[in-house]
Amino acid sequence: MNSAYIPPSSSITGEVAVTSIEGNHQWLDGGSMFGNVPRPVWEKWVKPDSLGRIELACRAMLVRVSGESGDKWILCEAGIGAFFDPAMAERYGVREKDHRLLANLAAAGVDPDEIDFVILSHLHFDHAGGILPTFDQIQAGNKDLLFHNAKYVTGVRAFERAMKPHLRDRASFIPGMAEQLKASGRLILVDGETHPDVMPHVCSFRFSDGHTPGQMHTVVTGANSKIVFAGDLVPGRAWVHVPVSMGYDRFPEQVINEKEALYAEAVPGQWWIFYTHDSICSASQLESIGEGPRTKIRPCNEQASLSFFKI
Repeated sequence: MNSAYIPPSSSITGEVAVTSIEGNHQWLDGGSMFGNVPRPVWEKWVKPDSLGRIELACRAMLVRVSGESGDKWILCEAGIGAFFDPAMAERYGVREKDHRLLANLAAAGVDPDEIDFVILSHLHFDHAGGILPTFDQIQAGNKDLLFHNAKYVTGVRAFERAMKPHLRDRASFIPGMAEQLKASGRLILVDGETHPDVMPHVCSFRFSDGHTPGQMHTVVTGANSKIVFAGDLVPGRAWVHVPVSMGYDRFPEQVINEKEALYAEAVPGQWWIFYTHDSICSASQLESIGEGPRTKIRPCNEQASLSFFKI
């Protein structure tokens, strides 16, 4: 990472650094993850197991904003966690029984109670389950949300979808989680490009609807660059290719339009794209190859992991 370091300029107050934090992994059906792509094509990108499943990370983006008054910590996503009962964990291919996100935060020297903001792009269980204790802890009576000093941040429409899911995606939400977030007294709902209580000098937000209504993508601005949490709009490098969509997307054609809109800013701006589900790569920049209708967007400057990566 040192090769990508650029000394911060005076235009940003405080240093902004990003660390990738691995959560629990899962194995999901490759055909579902590459909905419109034939298996002979997608299995060249990601190798499936004997059941046709591919390994997915549930990776969080930890942001440290340093300033004269001390550090502020932002955690984008919490991954799938370990809240599932054993049968459901088997169904969704979650093999680790411990809470890997918490363990890896500790390995990075960060206590969960130091986190100031937990930003959830949407409330599907593989993005929000990590704010819950493990299954064993829940069975023992601990049902409190984790990150006890953090504000939970999500989009208005994503929250509304979780409160009233459609029959098609009802199984993607954790029963009672939206209500629990609301009851915590620490929920912030965002419906614009910035929010005055969520570090607007560093964090801005863009929204997409093709995967799920109101998915919120956090754009973190540093002294010299930007990084965007792509969420399920671009879950990994294989999905960077504009025509590729998932079977889980509610409106695949809209996903394609939303990716094009993101790339129109990210490519010329040399933004970093953070991948939550890529099992190998945490982030990359993007480059445009060709011209006109044959133009393709592909990853470049791929980073397996980020460790206090200064932007």
